Amino acid sequence: MPDIVFISPERGVEKKAAVKAEKGQKIIEAARLGGIKIETPCNGLGICGKCGVREEGTGECILACQGLIEKDAVYILRDYESENDSLRILSGGVSFEYLPEPFFSKRLVNGRTEVYGGEELLGLEEHDTGALLYGLAVDIGTTTIVANLVDIARGKSLVSVSALNPQSNYAQDVLGRIHFAGKENGLAVLHRAFIEKLNQMIGDLTRQTNVKPAHIYELVYSGNTTMLHLACNVDPSGLGKYPYTPALFGGCHRKEKGLAVSPFARVYLPPIISAYVGADISSGLLITRLAERKGGVLFIDIGTNGEMAFAKDGRIAASSTAAGPAFEGMNISCGMRASAGAIESFAINDDGSCVYAVIGGGKNSLKAAGICGSGLLDIAGELVRTGVIDSRGRFVLPDKGSYAALLKERMGQVEGKNAFFITDDVYLAQKDIRQIQLAKGAIRCGIEMLLSRFGTENQGMEGEIDQTIIAGSFGYHLNEESLLNIGLLPPRCRGKISFAGNTSLSGAEAFLLNTSFRRKMKEVTALVEKIELAQDAEFERTFIKYMGF
Repeated sequence: MPDIVFISPERGVEKKAAVKAEKGQKIIEAARLGGIKIETPCNGLGICGKCGVREEGTGECILACQGLIEKDAVYILRDYESENDSLRILSGGVSFEYLPEPFFSKRLVNGRTEVYGGEELLGLEEHDTGALLYGLAVDIGTTTIVANLVDIARGKSLVSVSALNPQSNYAQDVLGRIHFAGKENGLAVLHRAFIEKLNQMIGDLTRQTNVKPAHIYELVYSGNTTMLHLACNVDPSGLGKYPYTPALFGGCHRKEKGLAVSPFARVYLPPIISAYVGADISSGLLITRLAERKGGVLFIDIGTNGEMAFAKDGRIAASSTAAGPAFEGMNISCGMRASAGAIESFAINDDGSCVYAVIGGGKNSLKAAGICGSGLLDIAGELVRTGVIDSRGRFVLPDKGSYAALLKERMGQVEGKNAFFITDDVYLAQKDIRQIQLAKGAIRCGIEMLLSRFGTENQGMEGEIDQTIIAGSFGYHLNEESLLNIGLLPPRCRGKISFAGNTSLSGAEAFLLNTSFRRKMKEVTALVEKIELAQDAEFERTFIKYMGF
């Protein structure tokens, strides 16, 4: 049995783990036996390139999900912890003023405090704890988790913390998580990873505020349908096959085990619209008051699972499309998450010179290490605008304009294919453009098919969109011109786009503080028209049409 040593430089401090491995075993399997974390965003398919480890001595970089163990070896891992520490996660979203109407309350009786959930007496606490009433709004994203500690008694938010969703170590996107959960003990692994991370976040929140975890009584989980299943340890297999039936429908409380909060605590799940339109969109509909807006309003949460809704004078239809992990920097040659060193914005000046900003750069001019999602769309958008990328997504050499000569200098080759170099080490390759086309084509296809449900036989959609609301942490950092240049949004959205931020979290906070919203949104979501794009005969044709630039 080969002796394997893994060296993990966590936050600059080397940690070692020795493992007795089986000959022929995959490196990733041996690492997990030793409790070593190696991210496999593509669920071990060997296509994302993000699980590379370096073999000491030879210096060879090997994909842990594909490489086999044949002899004694020492493998050097990436410093995941330092990367995740600098991850940029948005914790705020639009909101509106409302009066608190909480579900939990307390009454002092004979020197002891009764704790109520609605009208039900849940337990007793010694002494007067009436002023100590807290809750958590939790946005469970596919990539990130944000938790907001809320003073329920006073109706105000206190502090937020955020972290990478640890489930992304096992699979990057929704379908990958569903597949992993179907493996032996897979669901238990994903659930335990979530609970451990959330408890860690609760510890951070309570230390910052001197609030006791025992005084946290209600949690609101907001997230897509798959994430809620995994957070509640519920089998998501029905979401991965026709007729795509959830085992959870939300709009109710659950008693969840393992949480480091009050023993009387309950978890509230906002109503779930469908298998692929989850509570995060219900939260978004609530906080943007979509059902009350006049005219045609397009609401999109852009991410690995692009969820969207269109409202026309109170009528709402919703759908989703699998955009894939490209917008998270996955499956991109120089892609990375939105952490220190990532190019987050990019522009080409009239003279052909290129300017870009790096996360964490500031005055220190941090060297670019890769490209995150917002930077990726900016680069693609500018190259389309200046003619470096043609309508079919191919690199071409620009032959006109004052900038043509300088842009030509940035063209090179990687593995025999054309590439555009932003720096000497960071580039956009031809295969990366295909990933962008797949992601943006899926979202644009969803938008157009959603809008078509509101049209009539002889009426075009021009002018139907009066407002476009982009939600989500990723969406908040996007550039309107880039979205229009690559065709992710229809041209008729120009000048009508607003960025709402993390509406999943701000909506969860509203659900936490006001129970009347829970009743109202159950009624609203029950009337939402659910559109299953994959079942529509026009889906493939429309998708192919909008892959082009």
